Amino acid sequence: MKALVGLFLTLVCAVVVAIVLVPLCYRAPVQLCCPAPGMRDSRTASGVRSFQGYSRVPDGKPLERALCQRCAIVSSSGQMLGSQLGQAIDGQECVLRMNHAPTAGYEQDVGTRCTIRVVSHTSVPLLLRNQPYFFQQSQDTVYFIWGPSKKMDREKMGPTYQALLKVMEKYPQMQIYTLTEEKMTYCDDVFQNETGKNRMKSGSFLSTGWFTMILAMELCEQISVFGMVSDSYCREQNHSSVPYHYFEKGRLDECRTYLMHEQARHAGHRFITEKAIFSRWAKRKKIIFNHPSWAGR
Repeated sequence: MKALVGLFLTLVCAVVVAIVLVPLCYRAPVQLCCPAPGMRDSRTASGVRSFQGYSRVPDGKPLERALCQRCAIVSSSGQMLGSQLGQAIDGQECVLRMNHAPTAGYEQDVGTRCTIRVVSHTSVPLLLRNQPYFFQQSQDTVYFIWGPSKKMDREKMGPTYQALLKVMEKYPQMQIYTLTEEKMTYCDDVFQNETGKNRMKSGSFLSTGWFTMILAMELCEQISVFGMVSDSYCREQNHSSVPYHYFEKGRLDECRTYLMHEQARHAGHRFITEKAIFSRWAKRKKIIFNHPSWAGR
């Protein structure tokens, strides 16, 4: 009799536990797979994403925009001269240019559109000299300015940041972002991870092309690079001699400049090293190099 009572009590306990736990087990997956109300809907409806590391002038808000399906990165290299690539470049959804590289007078080779312009702090004064061209006529261009904290600091009002504030006062419709100190550190860390060398200790300066490529890899589904040579190009015997910048003819030779910087012990842009890294990235991301054409490896 006692055995039957014990068995009955055991069955009762099992039923009670099942009644309590089964609803919890079914409820948990629903909570995990369903995001908070509004999050999924707004992302799906607009496609807008938030990108940390890019801080808007003057309010400090992060960059928010939709991804670009097809992007063109236009090199400032003399390789662009005579390329007749303007139409192909303008046909991309988003066009990225660097520093103070102009389009006026070079439309057939480099195109006319400029969705994004990535600018070094050292080139900001060059933009300021031609404000009607870069700011008044380029209201639809989003500017990304990079530089060291002493130049870009918002709280201590670094000189470059002060200049950007004045631009915004004069052209309030402009979209200008600065790279945060955390983003600058991240870009240094990427360089060290790829090369095994500390950027500062190795006497290296990252180029505007480096920051442009990192930005493009975040914003773009597919990247077409125009006018960038491979890392081995300047060591080939029959490489062409072109100006360092397509808009500064007769000044610096591109390959001589690259080789000089690669060998510099201090304050050198490692253009060739960066291109070798871009080549490896092309295997992970859809990056196509045009004029000259070469494949990632």
